[in-house]
Amino acid sequence: MDLHSFQCWRVALLLLLMPCGYRCMSVHILDEDPVHVIPGTSLVLQAQINHGPLEEVSMVTWEREPETGSPPRKVTVATCPGKNIKCVDKLPNAHVSAEQQGTTLKLEGYTPEDNGVYAITVTDQNGVKTTAQCIVREYEPVHHVSVSVNVSHSILVCGEAWGTDPQFSWLYERDAISKSVGSVSKDGKTLYVSSAPICGHFTCMVTNKLGHSVATYTAAPCETEGKGRATTAAVVCLVILVACGGVLAFLLWRRKRRYNSRGERLHEHLDDSI
Repeated sequence: MDLHSFQCWRVALLLLLMPCGYRCMSVHILDEDPVHVIPGTSLVLQAQINHGPLEEVSMVTWEREPETGSPPRKVTVATCPGKNIKCVDKLPNAHVSAEQQGTTLKLEGYTPEDNGVYAITVTDQNGVKTTAQCIVREYEPVHHVSVSVNVSHSILVCGEAWGTDPQFSWLYERDAISKSVGSVSKDGKTLYVSSAPICGHFTCMVTNKLGHSVATYTAAPCETEGKGRATTAAVVCLVILVACGGVLAFLLWRRKRRYNSRGERLHEHLDDSI
């Protein structure tokens, strides 16, 4: 074996032993999993294709199957064959574009029937396939908001059924929660009331992109400081009035008694004179 042939075999061996970054292909969906889509809007999924200098994309395939159910029923959304990565859309509302370094799937007029697991499969020139998946679901409005109470610990907890990305906030007597009323947990679901017992009206509001829903917990009415002072003043006034009335009644009774005693003595004196 001459020197040139030996070097060729050496280069081939080095290529086979090269790290995967030089001769392996990978694909990654950039969108956060799961993806929630509002019905009537567009679903857009982006994928990044990574490959080494020795690799070449020969086929890109987008597919969809139900998230649950057996056996899975796959639907081909689009295929992009050939070195030029020209895509053929298989669904009427789908449009796929692809390049050597990435691909984008766009579905117009999203409906609940478009829910499912979307998979992108990239095939290299040697027929090796690499796949990435992403779950896509319908964006749901908030449902069935409720408030539960732990009276012994002065805690109110807000719950919501199955809405997408619910955001929680609290109102006390139609105003935002102040430090004097209590504190709210980081997720917004729990309200720690600073006063005991709990009194007044507490409202939990849950919102997302499609609207809001509320639930209210009504406790016993609160006695404010002003009302407490007014009640105390009223009681004091009542006591004073009762005391004054008692004194006045005693003075009148005593005067009447003296008058009666004087009349009796005058009558006795007249009788003695006769």
